[in-house]
Amino acid sequence: MTIPLFRDDAYLSTVEAKVADLRADGGILLDRTIFYATSGGQPGDTGHLERADGSLIKIAGTITGETKDDIVHLTGEGEPLPEIGEEVVLHIDWKRRYRLMRMHTACHILSVVLPHPITGASVGEEESRVDFDLADASADKAEVTAKMMAIVDANHPVFTRWITDAVLDANPGLVKSANVRPPRGSGHIRLVSIGEDGAVDTQPCGGTHVSETQEVGKIHIGKIEKKGRENRRFRIRFGEMPG
Repeated sequence: MTIPLFRDDAYLSTVEAKVADLRADGGILLDRTIFYATSGGQPGDTGHLERADGSLIKIAGTITGETKDDIVHLTGEGEPLPEIGEEVVLHIDWKRRYRLMRMHTACHILSVVLPHPITGASVGEEESRVDFDLADASADKAEVTAKMMAIVDANHPVFTRWITDAVLDANPGLVKSANVRPPRGSGHIRLVSIGEDGAVDTQPCGGTHVSETQEVGKIHIGKIEKKGRENRRFRIRFGEMPG
């Protein structure tokens, strides 16, 4: 089991760790990591491992293994492999990660503006999408953008907390996804909250987010697409809304 340091501190960009195991496909497992593994629509981190002699091992992606507790660091083609037990220094591509943190938080904000069941989502560096079970085709890009930016500019705190499975069972409305259930089995569920005491939004999520909504920066709805009779796709992009 890898200790996922990013769950408690998404701003860690470098840390020391020990190589716990090596997979046949070149995947590296560490005793702890700051690399987020692809999950919940958010891509896994990239970066590199620094060895004691100063040489680097490029990490091209991060995924989960047989369980969510197994975080696998995928090496780039032709990269050397470390030894089991070797101590290395982890460095994530922070510029890329921070953009993903801002975008993932923006997706949560969109789900506040549009309180409808979520049927799909994908977080990207330049554009993200969230699909809603929404039959009404009258949503306006400018209006949705203005409501999202109001939440961004209010600079609400963004934080995580943990609840038990039983608490989630007693509050099923916390789950916004129509077809993806929070992982069970560990006895506790991670929540991401926006606003004092989660007043703006609270939902289960394992991803990485900024600590204040203002960090998201300027965002806008670039496109609204019809994806079926009762499915609408909203594309979030960075920057001011084009005039």
